[in-house]
Amino acid sequence: MAAPKKGRRPTGAQGRPGRALAFILIAMVALTAGMFLTGQTTPRLGIDLAGGTSITLKAKSEPGKENAVNETNMNTAVGIIERRVNGLGVSEAEVQTQGRDHIIVNIPKGSNEQQARDQVGTTAQLYFRPVLAVADGAPIAPEATPSGSPSPAASGSGSPKAQDGKSSPSATPSSSATSQGRALSEALKAPSAPTPSPSASESKKADDTKAPTPSAPAANDAAVADLQAKFAALDCSNEAQRAAVGKNVKPEDPTLACGKRGATWAKWVLGPAAVNGQDVKNAKGVIDPQRGAWIVTMQFTDKGADKFAKITGELAAKQSPQNQFAIVLDGDVISDPSVSQALTGGNAEISGGFTQQSAQDLGNMLSYGALPLSFQEDSVTTVTAALGSEQLKAGLIAGAIGLALVVIYLLAYYRGLAFIAIVSLVVSGILTYTIMSLLGKGIGFALNLPAVCGAIVAIGITADSFIVYFERIRDEIREGRTLRPAVERAWPRARRTILVSDFVSFLAAAVLFIVTVGKVQGFAFTLGLTTLLDVVVVFLFTKPVMTLVARTKFFSSGHPWSGLDPKRLGAQPPLRRSRRTGSGAAAATASAPVDAKEA
Repeated sequence: MAAPKKGRRPTGAQGRPGRALAFILIAMVALTAGMFLTGQTTPRLGIDLAGGTSITLKAKSEPGKENAVNETNMNTAVGIIERRVNGLGVSEAEVQTQGRDHIIVNIPKGSNEQQARDQVGTTAQLYFRPVLAVADGAPIAPEATPSGSPSPAASGSGSPKAQDGKSSPSATPSSSATSQGRALSEALKAPSAPTPSPSASESKKADDTKAPTPSAPAANDAAVADLQAKFAALDCSNEAQRAAVGKNVKPEDPTLACGKRGATWAKWVLGPAAVNGQDVKNAKGVIDPQRGAWIVTMQFTDKGADKFAKITGELAAKQSPQNQFAIVLDGDVISDPSVSQALTGGNAEISGGFTQQSAQDLGNMLSYGALPLSFQEDSVTTVTAALGSEQLKAGLIAGAIGLALVVIYLLAYYRGLAFIAIVSLVVSGILTYTIMSLLGKGIGFALNLPAVCGAIVAIGITADSFIVYFERIRDEIREGRTLRPAVERAWPRARRTILVSDFVSFLAAAVLFIVTVGKVQGFAFTLGLTTLLDVVVVFLFTKPVMTLVARTKFFSSGHPWSGLDPKRLGAQPPLRRSRRTGSGAAAATASAPVDAKEA
């Protein structure tokens, strides 16, 4: 038999277990230190454990925009809603899509929970439209608005405020129908690009070949009459009419709108939008130091500032109410200030009638933009903190029971080896806890009830890896090897089995995470994370520890309580000597005929 080459590590070499143990110890210390440095000493809990509100929003298809509900718009809406909620100071909120047309918003219990709930589904489509006509209506019911609350007004940077500096003037139904009709007619005129004047012969040919069509003035007159009729019939004190008016209107089309003016409802005829919410760069609710009232300040983009200067310059030359522009949010007029000169500063403010919350809400929505889709609340689920703590307690009890059963099994079957498995489980638990705590701060991972279930399932997966390795070692001992070479020879075979098993578990977790949404993803994420940690613990802790304990007398001598007693395992030592004896007997048998011939 050829001797092994010099310098090659023989089979069964123990390697350097101290390095692996030092590495995993350093990792545990670093993760624990990071947990304390970030201030996140416990995993972040989901709303099913900590309490809060879960809102399911369904995207609605608007007329003419049936294809608007798509992945791009849904992802854009998720981003805007998330920025709105976080802009209110609501930490740890979760916003994610579910299916094709649903968005799930999970808001943890906190001081701004209701405020965030009011904003998540608000479209926040903002337009600045010129006022063509306005009329006051019925008084607002006392519960709808505070008594004596002033109408909002707006002003631009470096310009006079609306007329008297308080609120915009009111135009009453006394405005003549002729004046309204002229304004409506001018708004309905579609601008066309200048074209060369045709020659007389070309005009004659065109007149001969073209069929007679209604004239543009006649079409305009019909549109004006229709808009005037709708304006006259509109009753903004009627909730059903108020909810329907001004919705699903293109920005370039005139429209009707409702809103509040002091203690009464008012209705407007508005021209095409001159500036929209996308032209607002920044907005926030602040206190006006001069008046001590809450206002919303706006800063326009460069393009928006040019648009705003142009429209205010055009309105300044007109008479009331055509010198006003309406600030329209989601179809409702929230302000209709008048202007006397072009506002060129690139800034504007909306003032009057705001509370701190309403000013901050409007500023927050304008800052983060309008949602590309309209949404309706499909369901709202509120979880109390008491219910969440009960669920967490039940989950922890289930985990403790599962862990206890695993420990009892290990102690009964593996005896001394069970302590190695238990310490390995403790190491895995520390790594899992610290990583989950850091992920809560880093990527917003929230530990919900399904995630707790995933951690409980992972106990069995981790214990299974230990069992595979222990059984391989026992197999080697049954073949007559001593413990130290058995530990090393068993490792390559056990390693392959552990890697294949964990790969299958991780693949299942990854597929589950990809194809599911909501809380089930928490289960898949936790299962995948703990499966990866199982590989880390087995390779960097369990195997090196087994290499070290194989050098101790208690385990290497095969103590009955070590779990590696050769007699209890059914080994017949010395197995190698019996093999050599068997070979010698075979050789003696083979040489017997020769001996007989010689005899």
